[in-house]
Amino acid sequence: MTVYIDPPTWPGHGRMWSHLISDVSFAELHEFAGRLGVPQRAFERDHYDIPSHRYADVVAAGAVEVSSREVVRLLTATGLRRPKGRA
Repeated sequence: MTVYIDPPTWPGHGRMWSHLISDVSFAELHEFAGRLGVPQRAFERDHYDIPSHRYADVVAAGAVEVSSREVVRLLTATGLRRPKGRA
């Protein structure tokens, strides 16, 4: 199981956020997030939004740190990318 996380550089709701993804399946991603207690409401289309204060916990649990650009590349290459406006 490999999941990836980008740095918490995305602002929203008064804090900074990271994106947690899988390059294999959404099932793998949901299983990893569930083990960490990440709520389902944090899932948005193709990733989980992770607040900056949880970043170290997610990395310690096994997520691989990558750039935001790499997150998009991985999702696109595996066919898991779901851009806004698409189901």
